[in-house]
Amino acid sequence: MKKYVIIVAGGYGSRFGSSVPKQFLQFSGKPVLLHTLEKFYSYNSDIQIIIVLQKEYFELWKKICSDFNVNIPHKLVEGGRERFFSVRNGLQNTDADSIVAIHDGVRPFVSFQTLDNCFNTAELKGNAVPAVPISDSVRLVGKKSNRTLIRDKIRLVQTPQVFHSNIIKEAYKEPYSDLYTDDASVLETLKYRINLVEGNIENIKITTPFDLILAESIFCGQHLQPVQRDNEVEIGI
Repeated sequence: MKKYVIIVAGGYGSRFGSSVPKQFLQFSGKPVLLHTLEKFYSYNSDIQIIIVLQKEYFELWKKICSDFNVNIPHKLVEGGRERFFSVRNGLQNTDADSIVAIHDGVRPFVSFQTLDNCFNTAELKGNAVPAVPISDSVRLVGKKSNRTLIRDKIRLVQTPQVFHSNIIKEAYKEPYSDLYTDDASVLETLKYRINLVEGNIENIKITTPFDLILAESIFCGQHLQPVQRDNEVEIGI
């Protein structure tokens, strides 16, 4: 089936506290969004890539592509006032009977294995959502009390969330609700069962200045390669 990825980067970065949205900030010499774009292209150069941005950042993105000699084919689509509307705009540019991945533009470290897990499961079962276990204790906080939750039954949800295009397009015809936290929660309004697949723990969403520091560390760690020399193994870059 034809495959798409909608890379959602329509935010303004107001929580990050920078003068430009976080998707344009750099680590390891490149903007976050460019790292994400390159990841999907290197995974499968046949995937149709759609990037959703606010219209006012189109020229900035085009300048970035020029400065970094980006030749990866992709389509720019205007974002909406909420992520929900940005995804809906992206979906309008996908074909029927295809597979569509919806991914946060500020998650540059999704692994090829996670992508395989998502695309393969979605093609078989209609949808796939990557998730990872948690290691911290978790409490549910109410107005007057709080209580512990069983962490073995809790997962951190990631992207890309991958769907048959027909069903996710149908879901995005529903009215907007601020209860939608991701694409899976939109699909659940149509009573579909969500299929969780194994994600990768380093697939972080860059949302704070500390995350950029962490991104530098992850990037460097991923580019360490074992070097064989005189029957010894050293770590080299």
